Amino acid sequence: MSERQSEFTPVGSKKEIEFLEGPRSRWREFVFVLDVFKEFVHGFRMLHFIGPCVTVFGSARFAQDHPYYKKTQELGGEVAKLGFTVLTGGGPGIMEAANRGAREVGGRSVGCNIVLPMEQKPNPYLDHWVNIKYFFVRKVLLTKYSYAFVVMPGGYGTLDEFFEAVTLMQTGKLSRFPVVLMGTEFHQGLMAHVHKMVAEKTIAPEDADLFLFTDSVEEAVKHINKYAIEGFGLKKRAHVKPWGLLGERGAGLRRLFASHHMR
Repeated sequence: MSERQSEFTPVGSKKEIEFLEGPRSRWREFVFVLDVFKEFVHGFRMLHFIGPCVTVFGSARFAQDHPYYKKTQELGGEVAKLGFTVLTGGGPGIMEAANRGAREVGGRSVGCNIVLPMEQKPNPYLDHWVNIKYFFVRKVLLTKYSYAFVVMPGGYGTLDEFFEAVTLMQTGKLSRFPVVLMGTEFHQGLMAHVHKMVAEKTIAPEDADLFLFTDSVEEAVKHINKYAIEGFGLKKRAHVKPWGLLGERGAGLRRLFASHHMR
């Protein structure tokens, strides 16, 4: 592994690695389940009042002068203007750009940071964040609070998050929330493969319509407005006071939306 690769390639937690290696004693499995349960409760309580979000996925490797960073920064601002909280994995690159864009227009900026042996520090544009030890818990939290997902250029992790979101919608495990795949040149090979899957009948033709493929921030925001805000009848909500006793935190609730829709 090169020096540059080591800067970005995370090393999983020891507990997670051991769990995925196979069966262990009943007691160790039970203790692990309790630890995961604690992680979920911690995440639920910390993020309970962040409000409906738009989650932005993308690579941690793009610097501030990269065109994808700048486009994501613009996107984060426009999404925040709709009234959504911008939620990311809390790290650098695309995640930082989305949070930065939201912060710069006075919107809410939240991160779900992963705790690693080689620590990934939360980016400096977060109003609020939660640190999570397990990747699979983090993925649930990044999905649970969102009414839309934007997928920017990224690597394996980004594609994993993209395909998990569309798979959950395809199989009816998640409501049909808007998904935007941004970067037509970067993702042209991916789209060719999607069309190949349709041709080979491994997915249905309508499955290729589970997401919008575009380069336009304006088109992406209109898509989110139509299928998230209008589609789910989101409205401005009254202020709801968090319970500090439960570890709940919340701010900027005047800008958020609420819906009686149950996912």
